[in-house]
Amino acid sequence: MLKSASGSLINVLKRSIIPAVRTSAAIPVRWSHDGPVESDEEFDNRYEAFFNRKDIDGWEIRQGMNDLCGMDLVPDPKIIRAALHACRRVNDYALAVRFIEACKNKCGPKVNEIYPYIIQEIKPTLTELGIETPEELGYDKPELALESVYDV
Repeated sequence: MLKSASGSLINVLKRSIIPAVRTSAAIPVRWSHDGPVESDEEFDNRYEAFFNRKDIDGWEIRQGMNDLCGMDLVPDPKIIRAALHACRRVNDYALAVRFIEACKNKCGPKVNEIYPYIIQEIKPTLTELGIETPEELGYDKPELALESVYDV
């Protein structure tokens, strides 16, 4: 009993000697980006230069592609071409195919309008590098849609 009473007394004395610091519960602050606005052309040039670096490695390529996939945009064909060249420089064929597939997914509901344009623009690069599209590899259909080997 004495122990609990002495503990209470010490707490009361501490509060009376040391003034309490009051903090405001909420400070309304608007966190906005007031920096320079990057134009579309500058954005495209920045990512194209990023993928065209000669010393780029697989991790950095994935990081750049992940950044692009996280944005609310479909990459310009010149960015896609630079990324495909970067994939071939590090000899990562699967990453190149998956990036094309990710670009297709970024087209959203306008996939029938945007994706054929992208393929048309990057087709010479695909031919030059020997990369096939996901459709040519059969990745656009689920595996169960394939014909059974017993029916052949």
